[in-house]
Amino acid sequence: MTQAEIIIVGGGISGTAAAYHLAGQGRRVTLLERGDLASMASGWTLAGVRQSGRHPAELPLAKAAIDRWTNLAVELDADLEYRQDGNLRLALTPEQTGTIEQIVSEGNAAGIPMEYLPDNAAVRAVAPALADTIVAASFCPSDGHANPHKTVAAFAAAAKRHGADLRTGVEVTALLTDGDKVQGVRTTGGDLFADTVILAAGVYTPRLLASLGIDFPLTISLVPVVQTVPMPPALAQVLGIATGGFAGRQEVSGRFRLTGTTIPWGEHGQHTAENVQPPANLVVDTIQQASALAPDLATARIGRVWGGLIDKTPDALPVIERLPEFNGLIVAAGFSGHGFCLGPITGQLLADLATGQEPSLPIESFQLRRFAAQSVTEALTLHG
Repeated sequence: MTQAEIIIVGGGISGTAAAYHLAGQGRRVTLLERGDLASMASGWTLAGVRQSGRHPAELPLAKAAIDRWTNLAVELDADLEYRQDGNLRLALTPEQTGTIEQIVSEGNAAGIPMEYLPDNAAVRAVAPALADTIVAASFCPSDGHANPHKTVAAFAAAAKRHGADLRTGVEVTALLTDGDKVQGVRTTGGDLFADTVILAAGVYTPRLLASLGIDFPLTISLVPVVQTVPMPPALAQVLGIATGGFAGRQEVSGRFRLTGTTIPWGEHGQHTAENVQPPANLVVDTIQQASALAPDLATARIGRVWGGLIDKTPDALPVIERLPEFNGLIVAAGFSGHGFCLGPITGQLLADLATGQEPSLPIESFQLRRFAAQSVTEALTLHG
């Protein structure tokens, strides 16, 4: 029998940030990850860090996250490649300008300084590399991007410095309970016991909860990701489009990182390196969309192609909650493709929940029980 105080299932940004916060408070923390750290959503992601275009329920978390990101490299003593050069949401047709104007209006009303760029000249004054066919755009200068692998690695390293035990290559197969109390987890390496379990396992969260009779509604989608070889600096901002089917940015390394239209993931078992690879037509479509927005990308050499899985809830908002059905069980999942920015704050909130503290930000909108009364399904969008 192995004993910990708090077990975290999932080695993405939410899990490693929670481990960092909890270990920093002197808690005995064990984090378990079935693959490598950042091997799922926190690794494939575009890694945009934005507050613009957020659902009102997420906005307080996003604002707090931007404040954390500003000094996070110093806090974690690591280069996260965080850049705060803005986010552009593009209108590609006159019909889409109303969507962009609404985003700007709602952002400014929420206290986020945003600018409406009403024509192509205004758009290209901000981002000269963009095409002359773009009709209009929103611009949020306080948004940005970071390196997802370096960020997760930095949280993990900081957690270890505080004494956290991080184990990769260990799959959690079941949650252990005694009545309505969580006791720990069953893993491929044996049982591990703890007073509290934080479940931040992305697409595998419903499977682990189902054995306890808890329904966690997720739709799993596959997103194609294309990365070029390094190119000269051309684009500082993160790009998205009004319809939400494409996003892109240029990394600090010079590589462009592009995400395209999603499709349902038809597999029902474990993900593998093969079954998450995107089909050729999605890759071609992603490259064509990128080339239409930034003409220089038409001749870019492709460095890598991979696929990612998105854990989308019916309303495209996450669940962040201490579940009432089982004492000691906390869930953070269903971030619907836009959880990377929130990671530092999600970790803080999970630490609050695990230690019995009042959450530092409002999370009432993120309770699992809300789905029992919902009938509306939000579309999946990618905006960086």
